[in-house]
Amino acid sequence: MFKIKTFNNISNKGLERLPSSDFSISADTTEPDAIILRSANLHQMVFNPELKAVGRAGAGTNNVPVEQLSERGIAVFNAPGANANAVKELVIAGMLIACRNIVQAWDYAAHIEGTAEEQHRKVEDGKKKFVGFELPGRTLGVVGLGAIGVQIANAALDLGMRVVGFDPTITVRRAWQLSAEVQEMPSIDELFRQSDFVTFHVPLIDATRHLLNAERLALLPDRAVVLNFARDGIVDDDAVLAGLKTGKVHAYVSDFPSEKLKNVPGVITLPHLGASTSEAEENCAVMVADQLKDFLENGNIRNSVNFPEIKMARDGVARLAIANRNMPDMVAQISHVLGRVSANIKHMRNESRNGLAYTLIDLDDLIEADVLQQIRAIEGVLNARQI
Repeated sequence: MFKIKTFNNISNKGLERLPSSDFSISADTTEPDAIILRSANLHQMVFNPELKAVGRAGAGTNNVPVEQLSERGIAVFNAPGANANAVKELVIAGMLIACRNIVQAWDYAAHIEGTAEEQHRKVEDGKKKFVGFELPGRTLGVVGLGAIGVQIANAALDLGMRVVGFDPTITVRRAWQLSAEVQEMPSIDELFRQSDFVTFHVPLIDATRHLLNAERLALLPDRAVVLNFARDGIVDDDAVLAGLKTGKVHAYVSDFPSEKLKNVPGVITLPHLGASTSEAEENCAVMVADQLKDFLENGNIRNSVNFPEIKMARDGVARLAIANRNMPDMVAQISHVLGRVSANIKHMRNESRNGLAYTLIDLDDLIEADVLQQIRAIEGVLNARQI
């Protein structure tokens, strides 16, 4: 029986993927085998020795201490693409709201007073203040062509926009999904030079903090629209506010409100609504639950942010799942321990990712606890278990 600890309200659609015959799910579990969460902050949490995995029902993992968990050989999973449609729809809505001055026009109409005739006259007189512009023929720059960025780029093409993109680490999988009409930019600076609209879909790391700053803002065409539905900190808010005052920026649409952005003309903030749809929450929960189930039961890894992807069909009585630092001679040392007790390896697979590696080994028979302890004692082994 695997014990799962939940934080936040995890969709039942996801939790139902973990049958009660094999999984005990509770928010009160103190010694879980795995954690499922959405936005809860785990950075101050003390993790129990039995913990094997953490599943974030969403794309970003800023609220999870990934490096700390990696040092213990604990896999961290996320749900890339499960909320992509929800974010795509909101970004498209943000572009339309900005270019048609919808927020300002709505506020104007909401405060019209007087007789029916007076209100009609004010409507006709006032609409001149909110003349906007259309999307076809304008250029959208998409920074980050992962699951979300690809969907936005393709949707913008369908709206008649020209789309340019920049992502030096785009995967083969996403490249296949991206329309051939999206133009690759040689640098992010060149993307800014050509973009009437710019939207960001990258994680917040040191390299992406203030990716749009005062210097790069100057590269944008005049009266550009900036959209940030990625992470707070990707855009330098002060630089954009300065651009609004000079007219360099027409509108700033952000999913991350702050005191400095309140009641500023041209700024539209939303309370982090990017993935806030019932469908997205269900999709994320289902994806993470399926990944955790396969990992706990079979040791397979898919969509981990810290360990390599690995899947191996079961072929044997027992399976070893070993997480270790990516060091020379590691597989040989593990094989040597097994050889000393005549444990026959039926199948083995090893994958590495940056400084971490992961090995699955199928055996003809179970090994004793002391043999597993010998494997754990090998220098560089972070975690090892027998399934």
